[in-house]
Amino acid sequence: MRKTALVTGITGQDGSYLAELLLEKGYTVHGIIRRSSSFNTARIDHIFDQIKLHYGDLVDSSNLVSIMQKVRPDEVYNLGAQSHVKVSFEEPEYTAQTDAVGTLRLLEAIRTVGLAQATRLYQASTSELYGLVQEIPQKETTPFYPRSPYAVAKLYGYWIIVNYREAYNMFAGNGILFNHESPRRGGTFVTKKITSSVARMVAGKQQRLVLGNLDSKRDWGHAKDYVRAMWMM
Repeated sequence: MRKTALVTGITGQDGSYLAELLLEKGYTVHGIIRRSSSFNTARIDHIFDQIKLHYGDLVDSSNLVSIMQKVRPDEVYNLGAQSHVKVSFEEPEYTAQTDAVGTLRLLEAIRTVGLAQATRLYQASTSELYGLVQEIPQKETTPFYPRSPYAVAKLYGYWIIVNYREAYNMFAGNGILFNHESPRRGGTFVTKKITSSVARMVAGKQQRLVLGNLDSKRDWGHAKDYVRAMWMM
């Protein structure tokens, strides 16, 4: 019998690669997308006819319950988030509503429709939890020290996953993701920002490139490897 997966953030870098992987594994794939005045499905256009999309948002509890009731997934992958650190300082409340409380809403939707013991939930967490790092390299037991509204929101998401796993015996886990890239990386992130700026400079359309902190160090991987790890968890 085919398994059914529900993916939030399916139009993003990771969501699109995960959808491809799940289709290869024989899953029926559902995705949640936010209603927008412009199309934002470019990363999944090539598999559009193989997946089922639902309009929804992590800030809308009743909508999530409705989708969960319709789909009744075997697995849920929560990749939806406001994931830009700088933006989180400009929109801290929205970041909290999406990344922190949004995770809680998803857990409650699973419980509300009676799937607490039947559905597995993967939560995409982040190395930003470590923030002001307490040791190098970091591992699962390294203390957290978040330093942005994004990281703080994700820390709530991390612990509410742990809490619901322990309180309700749900199959729910966190994957702490470090930086990972691909050709589908969003244009506001550093690698894509650099490469697109170089292309514009060569074409004579841009004079200079402005970057933020150049002293930070990150571990980098490829998005395809990361989504495979999500599925294995």
